[in-house]
Amino acid sequence: MKITALYRHPIKSHGREALTQTRLTEGQAMPFDRLWAIAHDHSKADGSAWAPCANFSRVSKAPSLMAITATLDETTERVTLNHPAQPSVTLHPEKDADALLAWVMPLVPQDRALPARILRLEDRGFTDTPYASISLCNTASHRAVESLQMAPLSPHRWRGNIWFDGDAAWQEFDWIDRDLRLGDAILRVKERAVRCAATTANPDTGERDVDTLRSLNILGHQDFSVYCSVIKSGTVAVDDKLELI
Repeated sequence: MKITALYRHPIKSHGREALTQTRLTEGQAMPFDRLWAIAHDHSKADGSAWAPCANFSRVSKAPSLMAITATLDETTERVTLNHPAQPSVTLHPEKDADALLAWVMPLVPQDRALPARILRLEDRGFTDTPYASISLCNTASHRAVESLQMAPLSPHRWRGNIWFDGDAAWQEFDWIDRDLRLGDAILRVKERAVRCAATTANPDTGERDVDTLRSLNILGHQDFSVYCSVIKSGTVAVDDKLELI
C-alpha cells in the first residue's frame, strides 16, 4: 500500500490544501491542520482548549463552505482563500479577522448562527476529535461508495488528511489499535470516523447534491475513514509506503 495524497485544512471547514509531504510530530495533528476555526455567535469556545464542532461555522450547516480551497504561506501565516462565488482573498486569520469574517459571511445561511470570531489552537488544532488526530482515508473505500451511489464522487467530500491505495474497501476498520508506518512516522489507529451532512455537499459548487449518508447506511453504518494519533515523529510524503507493524 502507498500514500496517494496529503491534505491540510488551515481554517476548520474553510478550505483544503494539497501537500506533497509533511512532517508529523508525536502527539500533534498535521502541521497547520485546523489551526484556526471560526466560532459562531452562539459558541462557548474561547480558544483556550479544544471544543466540539458545534461551536464553529462548518460545512454541515453551511454547505457552500465546502467549495473553498486554501493555500497557506507557513512563514507569514497568510492564507489565500478561493470560492466560486467570491473574489480570492489573502489574509492572516487573526490579524485580519474582520476581513475574514466579512469574506465568509455571504457563504453561510443568514438564519443560523453567524461567524463571529477567529480562534487558534496550537499544535493539536480544532480537529473533529477531542485528541490531536489525523484522518486516514482508503481510496478503495471511496470507490465502494461511488459504486453504491452509481456516480463518480470527489474524494474532497471526506476532508481527509492522508489518502492511501488500499487492498480492499473498509480494511482500515480492522486496524483499530494497530500501528502503521508511513514514511518515517508511526501512527496508531484509534477509531472510525462517523460522518455528517457535510459530505453531501459538492466540493466544486458547495451545493448539496449527493446523499452520501444514505449510501453508507446501506452498509449498516455512517462511517468513512479512521482517526489516528502520531506516536512516532517523522516525514510522510506522497508515494511513501504504508504498512501495518
